[in-house]
Amino acid sequence: MFQDIFGIFQDPLAVEMLTTHIVHQLTSSNLGKIDVIVGLDARGFLLGPTSPCAGKLPGATTQVAYTKEYGTDYFEMQEGAIKKGQNVVILDDLIATGGSAKAAGELTVEYVFFIELSFLKGRDTLDAPTYAVMTFDD
Repeated sequence: MFQDIFGIFQDPLAVEMLTTHIVHQLTSSNLGKIDVIVGLDARGFLLGPTSPCAGKLPGATTQVAYTKEYGTDYFEMQEGAIKKGQNVVILDDLIATGGSAKAAGELTVEYVFFIELSFLKGRDTLDAPTYAVMTFDD
């Protein structure tokens, strides 16, 4: 079920409110120091750091394959971008089945999503606290 969030990015006040909400969640939870925020492709990086296209990163990279409801995809990042022991937060626009978040989340201390499709139970596949700004039951 596609949830179109692009209207939010056409309204500067809505972007500010969403960003403020996410920052409040991250700073009010009991996570301690956050070292890295990872914004997942494709809309997660609108809410987190900018992400280059696959295969376009300089230097040595690490790649993780994951299965989506309609095929296989990949995450790629520079080797050493996340150091062992750092606290990592995964930030994405939506959680459905949880496949992409799980693939990205071996070092994750919290997952933050703008939208959760709760009927797909993606939250149940993750092994760190999960927060969604909005939840849709169907």
